[in-house]
Amino acid sequence: MLLKNIETALNKQIRIEAESSQTYLSMACWAEVHGLEGIAQFMYAQSDEERAHMLKLIKYVNERGGHAQVTDLKAPKTSYTTFKEMFEELYKHEVFVSDSINELVHITFSEKDYATHNFLQWYVSEQIEEEATAKNILDKINLIGDDKGGLYLFDRDIQQLAVANSTTNNPK
Repeated sequence: MLLKNIETALNKQIRIEAESSQTYLSMACWAEVHGLEGIAQFMYAQSDEERAHMLKLIKYVNERGGHAQVTDLKAPKTSYTTFKEMFEELYKHEVFVSDSINELVHITFSEKDYATHNFLQWYVSEQIEEEATAKNILDKINLIGDDKGGLYLFDRDIQQLAVANSTTNNPK
């Protein structure tokens, strides 16, 4: 049985994961209408992955005797000046999610809820990977600078990353 404060914290994380999914879906839409097919595909995959993270939390809360809450979501940003700005926001958002997961882990440890603490270790590892991916992408964008040919190649490369990630990241 989940303690009430842990259930509340997990429900907060469910909302964060849902908003992450919506944010990346909005980024995918922006990229798609700007002709950045590879980036759009990557962002659609990221959106799906965040939704899967949310569902994993929902199932855990319900299986542990809590009640997962589906709440209203904050509307995501819909426009970006550049694709670089979009990826900078993606990186900042992943750092925010990592901080939130770390706080959740801290609460479970303080409350001696070792089952939930153990469950959350998957999210800790996932966030390390998500931050590294976002940072790597930003590094590549900075290498490209304003080179249009570089942008074309980057868009093709990130499309391949989206395909590779969709086949290896299945958090069931």
